[in-house]
Amino acid sequence: MDVIRLLAIRDSALSLDEVFAAVGDHAAGGTALFVGTVRDHDHGKPVARLSYSAHPSAEEQLHRVAEKVAADFPVTALAAVHRVGDLKLGDIAVIVAVACPHRQEAFAASRRLIDDLKAEVPIWKNQLFADGTTEWVGACE
Repeated sequence: MDVIRLLAIRDSALSLDEVFAAVGDHAAGGTALFVGTVRDHDHGKPVARLSYSAHPSAEEQLHRVAEKVAADFPVTALAAVHRVGDLKLGDIAVIVAVACPHRQEAFAASRRLIDDLKAEVPIWKNQLFADGTTEWVGACE
């Protein structure tokens, strides 16, 4: 069975329950989840809302990132979903989850998964600040 259980870029609300269920595995002693949410500030400026856009190749790039993490860690199950479209404060923008035999491996693999997702997957964020100004930020840093 493939350890990559769920990968998606969606324009609808993300579900913690769906992601957690996707990585359920009796061989795993540790499961780590990371949830990224829309915060109310950035660089000292109040954020009103934001919007994410993804390149058409984003899911393919996400799969490559997931494959690398699965190859470098003893992953028993892995999932990652990222939202696109308009989001409001508190909305979930991204969820990654990794199950491994031990907690330390799960923590390390999930950190690598979110870090590599942000560095390599072509997803961009347009922030609308409370003062009406906007800023494009490359999630692919």
